[in-house]
Amino acid sequence: MISLLQMGAELGPELVPAPGAQFSAKPVTGVHVSELEDPTPYLEGGELLLTTGMPFAKSAALSAAYMARLGEREVRAVGLGLGPWLTAVPGHVLVASQAAGIELAIVPDGVPFQHVSRAYWRLSARDDTANLMDSLGTQTALARAAMRPDATNAVVRGLAQALGGWAAYLPADAGTETVWPASAGSLVGHLRAESIRFTKAGVPSAATFEVQGQPVVLYPILLGTRIHGFLCIGSGRMLTRADRQVIMTVSTLLALRARQREVVVGTTNALGAATTKLLLHGQTEAAHMVAEDVGLAELPNRVRLLGVRLSDGDDPGLAARAAAKLVADPGLPDLVAAVDACTLRHVQDEVLYLVLPASGIGNRPADRGGQSLEQDALLGIAGAAEPEAFGSLAAALGDPVSLGEIPGNLAVLRRAVLQAPAGHLVAVDASEDTKASVWVQLLEEYPRADLLATVRAYLGARGTWEDAARALGIHRNSLRHRISVASGLLGVDLDDPDVAAHLWLALRREESGVGKR
Repeated sequence: MISLLQMGAELGPELVPAPGAQFSAKPVTGVHVSELEDPTPYLEGGELLLTTGMPFAKSAALSAAYMARLGEREVRAVGLGLGPWLTAVPGHVLVASQAAGIELAIVPDGVPFQHVSRAYWRLSARDDTANLMDSLGTQTALARAAMRPDATNAVVRGLAQALGGWAAYLPADAGTETVWPASAGSLVGHLRAESIRFTKAGVPSAATFEVQGQPVVLYPILLGTRIHGFLCIGSGRMLTRADRQVIMTVSTLLALRARQREVVVGTTNALGAATTKLLLHGQTEAAHMVAEDVGLAELPNRVRLLGVRLSDGDDPGLAARAAAKLVADPGLPDLVAAVDACTLRHVQDEVLYLVLPASGIGNRPADRGGQSLEQDALLGIAGAAEPEAFGSLAAALGDPVSLGEIPGNLAVLRRAVLQAPAGHLVAVDASEDTKASVWVQLLEEYPRADLLATVRAYLGARGTWEDAARALGIHRNSLRHRISVASGLLGVDLDDPDVAAHLWLALRREESGVGKR
């Protein structure tokens, strides 16, 4: 911004301060020429008003009223051109200008007002050029910072330093906030609350508000129409055009980082879905190899399967997070942290399955607190105290099992998910008899061989290969292959006495039911 002090230095004897005064460094927004008795309707405030002083030559009262009107309009200064009406500055004009808080400059006789206007615009052009160069240097530094591993921290710090204030980035997914300097961390709670109100308003543009008595500017970080986070800035001064260019650069860099994270998350989810699909179909060894080859975390030995009922249009990611906050059956653990960290998820027949580690799941808190509910509102997730807001969303959680036991528990879990009341997270009724009934159903539905008859003969022969193969009329090696397939399909060891006993009774019940039909 250009000041009267700069203009005086530029013009020298063509623009001088009034007697006994000095030019200040306060910014001047423009230069305007007027001989009206009341030019304020044509002024915005902050200007240097040039006049030959016609009102000043008439009376002290008119001079005081004139200056008072300019003061109310927040005009920065008056340039009095000597010659046509006044040959010197009257004392009452000095008094009136001081009373109104207006700087008084003198344009000597014979100096065209246009010289003053041209000087202002020359200085403005130089200032814009200097600001542009500074801005380009800052933007280059910020672009380099965006290439660092800690890009978000580096960019936020660089912006705060460039503006001489503080800056904060608040991810919309309730991730960790980035604040610089650290002393501004106490503002995060207020900033998050304002960002939630901003989101509810549904206006994807910048907003200005006060936090603890200081002005804050908030910019949404957008990808398309989706808000990925908020950039909050407190500079303690009026932002210049160059400042706003730097802020726009940072907003773009943060949006690019968000897009990069989105791509990485999408790729990880796709790889996790492929691994989960293998686990759901009993291909445990293949799942281990895929997870290792693509860089996923090592698969846990024991897991809990979470099923979430989806409706048309549901976002699986948000549905999973919401499911962890549903009204839960007594004794079920808190799944929020486990679901947030889970990459093993797959949608199959309108049910989202998540493979969660059986260990490391915490106890369910009695009250998650108001701030947590506000965080959920930001994400479009209803809180546990509002089950009606979940629509038809429901979920079921299975007991801890080994990876190989997942297929044998899948049908039981699916049935529990589909039968769960809306807004609730239920425990799966996974009694041994229930599991065995599901095993029979899986064997019966297997399309490529008659596994049901094979397993019935094998159990009837008490695991004797020769007797079972003779009863089926097939070679012993073919029987071994079929039993291996059946074990993999069910995720159990058919030679386990407990498994064999429950499965044999379920086969007898199924056989009895067929006879009655």
